[in-house]
Amino acid sequence: MNPPQRSSFMYVASLVFLGAILYSTKAIFVKLAYRYEVPGISLLALRMLFALPLYLTALYLANTRRSTPPLALRRRDWAYVGLIGVTGYYVASITDFWGLRYVTASIERLILFTYPTLVLLFSVLFFRERIRSLQIIAILLTYAGIALTLSEELDWQQSADFVRGVGWVSLSALSFSLYILLGGRLIQKFGTLRFTVFVMLSAAVAILVHHYTIYGWQLFHFAPAVYGYAFLMGLLSTFVPSFLISEGLRQIGANNTAIISSIGPVSTIVLAYLFLGETLTQRQWLGTVLVIGGILVISTQKKPRVTD
Repeated sequence: MNPPQRSSFMYVASLVFLGAILYSTKAIFVKLAYRYEVPGISLLALRMLFALPLYLTALYLANTRRSTPPLALRRRDWAYVGLIGVTGYYVASITDFWGLRYVTASIERLILFTYPTLVLLFSVLFFRERIRSLQIIAILLTYAGIALTLSEELDWQQSADFVRGVGWVSLSALSFSLYILLGGRLIQKFGTLRFTVFVMLSAAVAILVHHYTIYGWQLFHFAPAVYGYAFLMGLLSTFVPSFLISEGLRQIGANNTAIISSIGPVSTIVLAYLFLGETLTQRQWLGTVLVIGGILVISTQKKPRVTD
């Protein structure tokens, strides 16, 4: 049964909020799995292998519903969806892993979550969209919280490796921002479910091909715990949040989705505190409050109309 106010901005914002937190659980599962010395691309491939059956099942169930309208799309639309999937979930993930070779996780999170700013910038440059003053305030408040939360762990070493790592993670943020921006425009044609499935299928193909070129099909010799963490990533960190974020793109737009999703790095720190035993300082807790405050500002602003 659908919620009574499904079209309300606050309801959709809460979906995006939950999706961003679920996405942030990926870092916890990755750290736990890395204890078993599994390569990053192998863990990424296992994550997609567990997620693929879930997406295909969802697509099958949607196609069996009589109320699901047939798609009337051009080849260019399909090509764009494939490109978005490869850019947003393959390129962004791989470059993020490469960047983590050279920079700390805290710096990686800080750089990666500059993507809402990139989304807004691209919206202005290429689509001539107007940015509301309240959105600017929310971004400033959110990023002040992120900077404060991560400031104690920043280590700006001016070395070649450090610069290389910053470059890779910046490319990851750029790739994901393009997915958020362009996905919000194509999702209206495909619908949330089918758009999400097709995007993830294209990304999964790219990831599996990449793994095959390096390791072949050597994916079934790891410790049992690795497959447990990979399954949880496929379900909780991929399948469920991908639909929540896609629904946010469809109903409240790319800008608001990007801003609300900025809870990601802070929720990662909180989850690391709860499940990995990492401690939070008073400054980090204050940063968490600022980020949540920024999200509340953007979530409670008056929205003209939200698409059903």
